[in-house]
Amino acid sequence: MQTYKLENNEYELIKDYKNAFDYDAIKEKYTEYFETYDYILGDWSYGKLRLKGFCDKTNPKFKDINDFEKIEEYIKENGAYDCKYFILKKIYK
Repeated sequence: MQTYKLENNEYELIKDYKNAFDYDAIKEKYTEYFETYDYILGDWSYGKLRLKGFCDKTNPKFKDINDFEKIEEYIKENGAYDCKYFILKKIYK
């Protein structure tokens, strides 16, 4: 299990499609905004890293638009064709 610390949170890298994960790049983009999400999707579209938070249904911040079960659909509809991406899962202690 690969884990990474971002500010006060620890995350597990659960998917790394096409070697998309770049720890330094995500550290630059990560803000406290993402702390309430259970998952962070990072995708590379047109040479730029984009981040989006997703939730489990038990998370109070859950909405249909950030449903983790729809992450693959989100990538297909909103990412560049066959873009590189990664998914981080927040580790709760």
